[in-house]
Amino acid sequence: MHKNKLLDIFQKGKAVVNGWLAIPSSFSAEIMAHQGWDSLTVDLQHGVSDYQTAISMLQAISTTDTVPLARVPWLEEGIIMRMLDAGVYGIICPMVNTQEDAERFVQACYYPPLGQRSFGPIRAVLTAGADYPSQANDHILPIAMIETKQALDNLDDILKVEGLKMIYIGPSDLSNSLGCTPTFDQEEKPVVEAIDYILRKSLEHGVIPGIHNGFPPYALKMVEKGFRFVTISSDARLLGMSAKNFVDTMRGGMDQGNQKEALSKDQASGY
Repeated sequence: MHKNKLLDIFQKGKAVVNGWLAIPSSFSAEIMAHQGWDSLTVDLQHGVSDYQTAISMLQAISTTDTVPLARVPWLEEGIIMRMLDAGVYGIICPMVNTQEDAERFVQACYYPPLGQRSFGPIRAVLTAGADYPSQANDHILPIAMIETKQALDNLDDILKVEGLKMIYIGPSDLSNSLGCTPTFDQEEKPVVEAIDYILRKSLEHGVIPGIHNGFPPYALKMVEKGFRFVTISSDARLLGMSAKNFVDTMRGGMDQGNQKEALSKDQASGY
């Protein structure tokens, strides 16, 4: 089976740089895959992709050695297993709030005897190798999102669930749950304290901590703190920001040109 290279990065004590795919396009996924991300996550929760589109995006990612991951819409075994069968190496599951949620999630990610995943890796055997069925449990990453006050209250119980490899902070929902402004790159004290608490507890339990970020400076600060998996923005946000920057630069340059032209006319008319 082709190895999950994220595990090698973690074993070396380094951090994974993860990209985020919200646009339902195999071509944009292919472009993102060729930019050097360690992994790319197809977002089926708040992104615009459905299952069929996700398959074409995973095929595009497979043109590189970028590790494919997926965020599922909810804690529901059917879509978790389908995305694993499609060939992703990890599942990010939203709103894992209790030990029972975490146990149910982990069970859906692993084949027996570790879990209850149904057998049928229709695409995974093509991309990962014919020995996928016997090796998958060693390479799949169940990643539970910690993003509510309830999850904070139950954090120790969640983190002790056997087979849970990673947690992932959703800053916006976490902020909402704590009565703060939903945003990335949080600086509000209650959210910063919660992020630090989740980080500390994760490391205590030997669970890899991850977090979604808006911009590289904040992501780098999170890596310095000890986070081992950092997402920066998304394809949709990167496209929007880059396009706006180009347009604003053009508008600014054209406005300066118009001002110079108007000044020249004024000078020529004697005003």
